[in-house]
Amino acid sequence: MLTRIATRERRSALARYSETMGELALRRHTEMAMAAAKAESDLANRAKSALLGTMSHELRTPLNAIIGFSDLIRTLKPGEDLAAKSADYAGYIGDAGRHLLEVVSDILDMSKIESGAFTLERQPCSIAKLIEECLPLVAQRIGDKHQILEPRIQARIPRLSLDGRRIKQILINLLSNASKFTPERGRIMLVARGNKDGGATICVVDQGIGMSKDDIAIALSPFGQVQSHLSRSQEGTGLGLPIALGLARQHGGDLYLESEPGVGTTAVLTLPAPGGAVARGGGGERRRPRKAAHSAKDIPQ
Repeated sequence: MLTRIATRERRSALARYSETMGELALRRHTEMAMAAAKAESDLANRAKSALLGTMSHELRTPLNAIIGFSDLIRTLKPGEDLAAKSADYAGYIGDAGRHLLEVVSDILDMSKIESGAFTLERQPCSIAKLIEECLPLVAQRIGDKHQILEPRIQARIPRLSLDGRRIKQILINLLSNASKFTPERGRIMLVARGNKDGGATICVVDQGIGMSKDDIAIALSPFGQVQSHLSRSQEGTGLGLPIALGLARQHGGDLYLESEPGVGTTAVLTLPAPGGAVARGGGGERRRPRKAAHSAKDIPQ
C-alpha cells in the first residue's frame, strides 16, 4: 500500500515538473516570438522611414523645379528676351519631368517584380547588338568624366530568348553605376562571352570606390543606398540594382557583385541558354558561376 502511494506521489511530482517545464518552454518561445516580431516591426519602420525620406527628396526636387520654372515663364515680361529664356526654362522643366518619370517608373517596376506580376516580351536577341545599342546612351556620362570604356565582346555569342528592352535597362544601369562611382579618367571594362551551356555572361568592371560584403547586401536591397564619405553625395532612389537583379532573375539568370573597398566592383550578369529554367518572380537564390570572367584588378592602370 505504501509503495503504491509513493509511486503515485512520484508520478504526480513528475507530472507537475513536466507541466511546469512545458509552461516555461512555452513562455520562453512566446517571449522569443514577441521579440522577433518587435525586431521585424522596428526594421519595417526603419525601412519605411528610409523610403519616405528618399522618396521625399527624389519627388520634391523635380517637382519644385517644374513648378519654379513654370512660374518664371508665366511672369516673364516683354523685353526680357522671352524666346531665349522660355526655351531655357522649358528645357529645365523637361529634364525635371523626365527624372520624375524615371523615379515613378522604377517604383512601379520594383512593385511588379516583387508581386510577381512582371511580364517579359521575349524574342531572339543578339547580345552584341544589345550592347552596341547601350553604349551611345551612356557615352555622354562617361565622356563628361573623361573616362575610358573598353568593350570586349566575344565573337559568335549565341542568340538568346530575351526581352531586349529590359536587358538594355540592366546594362545601362550597370554602366551608369560604374561611371558614377569611378573617378575622372578612370577605366570601365565591359566583357561579354558565351557560356558552354549555351547561355551568356556579361561583366561590367570598374575602378570605383568599391564595397564591402555588407554594402553589397544593402545595394541589392530595394531603396538601399550605401552610405560612405564618398558615396553619400550620389543621388538616386536605390532601386537601380534591385530592379536589375529582379529583371535578371525574371529571365532565369542572375546578377551578383564582386567588390573590394578602394579597388572597384565587378557586376556579373548571367543569362540562360534558350529553353533554360525561367525564374518565377523576383526572388530566389541561384548558383553563381565559380569565378567572374574579370575583376577590377584586371583593368590596366
